Amino acid sequence: MKNPRETAWRVFASELNSAEYEIKAEEEKKPSYQLSRLGAVINRVLVAGVLTEKENVNTETEPMWKGRIIDPTGGSFYINVGKYQPEAAASMTDLEVPCLIAVVGKVKSYTTDEGRTWVSVRPERVVQIDDATRDEWLLDAAKSTWKRLVDMKKAMKQEDRSVDGLMASGLSEISARGISLAIEQYGMPDSSAHLKAIQSALRSLLPDKNIDLGLPEELADAPEEVEFDQGTPGEDSDDKEAIILQLLEDLDVDNKGAPRDQLEEQAAAKGISPMELEEISSSLMDKGLVYEPNLRYLKRI
Repeated sequence: MKNPRETAWRVFASELNSAEYEIKAEEEKKPSYQLSRLGAVINRVLVAGVLTEKENVNTETEPMWKGRIIDPTGGSFYINVGKYQPEAAASMTDLEVPCLIAVVGKVKSYTTDEGRTWVSVRPERVVQIDDATRDEWLLDAAKSTWKRLVDMKKAMKQEDRSVDGLMASGLSEISARGISLAIEQYGMPDSSAHLKAIQSALRSLLPDKNIDLGLPEELADAPEEVEFDQGTPGEDSDDKEAIILQLLEDLDVDNKGAPRDQLEEQAAAKGISPMELEEISSSLMDKGLVYEPNLRYLKRI
């Protein structure tokens, strides 16, 4: 059985592209990570936006796709899809630019001889989405970014910014480790860029794009908490997990697991979007209830 996958972070392009510091794997076959300036320790991401460019830089028989995705805050994600991602490559072949897509994939970085680091995403899956699904991702990314900003603000107030010191201040171990290292590597983050990304994202969800949301311009002025609509309560998540578990049983006709494409189709028919399915799948894997025999199948244990 494979180990549970890494969490797919929701980040805006501005945060991902500035995550220049790589935490290299200490052992063979262990994952490496990109460290964001807000302390996110990123191996995988779930991103969404408009695919504005795609190019096959190899042959038709062995395509290698490069693409650019514009997120609603104006930033760009760059994706590279090769022969080791056959499902994603097939999806890229069928897409017509421009279109809305969501991508789940691993983050990679490359540093030039001049010292500039480029961060890109190597997709595991590429899915065409609708406006509602894109808006769902936008809100999730805004919430996630805001939490990291508030945690960073709390950390910058501490005299002891070690992992133990930040945990003593109330941060989780995951947040404390990432933020402590981010402060060590980058220093104080430029909060204005991240706050502007949140503002842009939330404005894009509203009829009046120029509305003043009342968010601060600098991290120092940020309140400790901002209420976001948390959506449906936990019982709804439990119901959807039960639906996916049942679909996994129904679609596993040859004991190989449920084909991903069929699972996405059946889940959509029951009102579960591709991004919700990704979230539910990760949750079920974390609970030890399902696993991935390979990227094209999901199997109930």
